[in-house]
Amino acid sequence: MIGDDGAQLGIKPVPEALRLARSLDLDLVEVAPMANPPVCRIMDYGKFRYEEAQKAKESRRKSMNVSIKEVKFRPKIGRGDFDVKVRKVDQFIHEGHKVKVTLQFRGREMAHPELGNKILDQVLAQVGTVVKVETQARLEGRNMSMVLAPDKKALEDLAKAATAPPDEDVPTPPTAETTLPPDATAESAVAAPVDQPTA
Repeated sequence: MIGDDGAQLGIKPVPEALRLARSLDLDLVEVAPMANPPVCRIMDYGKFRYEEAQKAKESRRKSMNVSIKEVKFRPKIGRGDFDVKVRKVDQFIHEGHKVKVTLQFRGREMAHPELGNKILDQVLAQVGTVVKVETQARLEGRNMSMVLAPDKKALEDLAKAATAPPDEDVPTPPTAETTLPPDATAESAVAAPVDQPTA
């Protein structure tokens, strides 16, 4: 039997152990039923269960649920659709997910796998340095796929750069006033209205 302070109390009969636990206004909990003799501990069982639940909740919160998201492209994809899908890939990467980029071929498109490689290279170039290629592009039947994983170090560096204060030594871009020649005035820069002939 173990006391509420963790001290060994030795082997005690069950009625005596229960009496001792009740005198301390605590519970007698069997912690190792398979041991010979079984080991019991005097503790506040409600508090123990609460602390265990908090530990489990904290460990679930810390362990990030990583899943594989899939984004599908076509060899003849339009520029707007391409940009939308690349933004989605970027969003998934920043959320910490892996992304499977799949290129679907139809019909005669199968004769030109280099078009698929070109699209996947463009995706990789636009997403940038925040990803690692986990699985290189490979042709599987009518699909060409590549798996991208977030580069945690690059994402952390990007987050630090975003929260860092801006440098004060950055020169200001030239304005309209600074681009005028020195002898020109602001009034002469404004065009005079043109008289419209009346019909």
